[in-house]
Amino acid sequence: MAKRFLSILFALVTLSPAFAQTAADPFQAARPASGLFAQPDFLPVDEAYRLHVSVQDGQLRLDWQIAPAYYLYRDQFQVETATTATPLAFDLLAGEPRRIYDDYHEKELDVFYDQVQLGVPLTATSSSAITLAVTSQGCADAGLCYPPQTQYLEVDLVAAAAKFIAPPTADAGASAASRPSLALQLGFALLGGMILNLMPCVFPVLSIKVMSLTTAHANRGRVIAHGLAYALGVVLSFLAVALALLALRSTGAAVGWGFQLQSPGFVAALAYLFFLMALGFAGQLPWSFGLGRLGSAGSSDGLGSSLLTGVLATVVASPCTAPFMGTAVGVALTQTTPVALAIFAALGMGMALPFLALTWAPRLLDRLPAPGPWMETFRQLLAFPLFATVLWLLWVLGRQTDIDHVLVVAAGMLLVAMAVWLAARSRRRLGRGSAIAMLLAGLALPTLWTPERPEDRLWEPFSPALLDQLRGNGVPVLVNLTADWCITCLANERIALSGPRFRVALQEGGIRYLKGDWTRYDPDITALLRAHGRSGVPLYLLFQPGREALILPQLLTEQLVLDALAGPAAMASAVDG
Repeated sequence: MAKRFLSILFALVTLSPAFAQTAADPFQAARPASGLFAQPDFLPVDEAYRLHVSVQDGQLRLDWQIAPAYYLYRDQFQVETATTATPLAFDLLAGEPRRIYDDYHEKELDVFYDQVQLGVPLTATSSSAITLAVTSQGCADAGLCYPPQTQYLEVDLVAAAAKFIAPPTADAGASAASRPSLALQLGFALLGGMILNLMPCVFPVLSIKVMSLTTAHANRGRVIAHGLAYALGVVLSFLAVALALLALRSTGAAVGWGFQLQSPGFVAALAYLFFLMALGFAGQLPWSFGLGRLGSAGSSDGLGSSLLTGVLATVVASPCTAPFMGTAVGVALTQTTPVALAIFAALGMGMALPFLALTWAPRLLDRLPAPGPWMETFRQLLAFPLFATVLWLLWVLGRQTDIDHVLVVAAGMLLVAMAVWLAARSRRRLGRGSAIAMLLAGLALPTLWTPERPEDRLWEPFSPALLDQLRGNGVPVLVNLTADWCITCLANERIALSGPRFRVALQEGGIRYLKGDWTRYDPDITALLRAHGRSGVPLYLLFQPGREALILPQLLTEQLVLDALAGPAAMASAVDG
């Protein structure tokens, strides 16, 4: 039962469409309507930022029309001559910069929303036309930052006109001379693939596979066959990745090795997979995905399993990049399709080479330690690199989304682990049914949870200046002082401060809702707490025009809040009742 249960689990995690999101376009992935995998459909860069050019009054005018919820960085504009790379000065003609904290650069920067226009003074030259390179970079509010985009213009100084042109090409002879030879490219790829085996996400899988050889009792031909099957699985997987990358790049997408990790859904799926593998290696599961026996050289029908082990090794290698590998992949994606496929095949062969060498050289296999109790200890030790990889993937997920998404995925992983544990120890139908239900709940949790969208928020960040401004203008204000570690605060917000009736009451009363987050120390929030005789959160204050603040109870109900927003008489009736 446990083996069958875990086989189903492995298939669900690795093959489920909800988890294995490898979309044809990384900026427009196929996504469910809600949950962790509900990501915005990002616009192509040329649609997000539409550049119009013209020549007026001796100036080249660069006018960007920016899509809603997208912006351009002020300090990333650059205009230079295409032939000599000489920077040209420019002036800001239109557009109001807005200062924001940018998560990508982790500092405050000036950006432009909606529209920005630059003017480049043109001076007479010996030539009637010049070619310019115009560079810009922008991001979306939803989190995607595009790489810098360079567009080329031909400016006719006589006709006072400008038009877009294709990027100038380098001299073919010079390009060919500077390009590394194919043999060198393949060598880098082979070396990078070999080093990839030492990465913490790959080494445990390879180690267990090697240990399966030490316990096998098969003839040399059978062992060699398993080595070839494993190598075939790795190489075919790398070729599949290469074909996907080449197809995406042919559509204009800027992708490279690990592009699938741009999807939070794929990152979450890998975190689940590594977590379960780590539990299996640590001996907490009755069957470690069969990795100790997967494709065992002693089995009569294990060639297919050895091939699948190669596929699995490539999947778990996707978050890792080894030295020399980045160079090889970067060069491959600029070559013709046959050369690119050859480089990726060399990467796969390099990754498979250590195991392949052991199967072809019995003397190397004889040098491995003899089977014994140490193998169990070593297997458990290998769980820790996998746990470390899980932590890293959760950190990546947090950087892509937020801490709430990380918590939901971690809770789902906990439910899956409990389900596997329960399935291994249950002999009755009720226990097995409970394990399956818990398993499905753990896998579905990230897809069912819907995060709050910024445009749906009812509240604004609290600041003393904003509160004073609103009160000075006679606007009623509801202030909620809260913290993420305050369970009462979170319960009140869920029960009384987020429903549709609460939203309607704010709109009908013209009430502004301010939220002060005291999760970390904030002197302004501390001062407001002390001013009303409190030393901690929650604190709910309703400021009606011309009146002192009304302090609401610390335990809220929706009706109590609605009565307070409706007026003092209704509030007094609710409190007396």
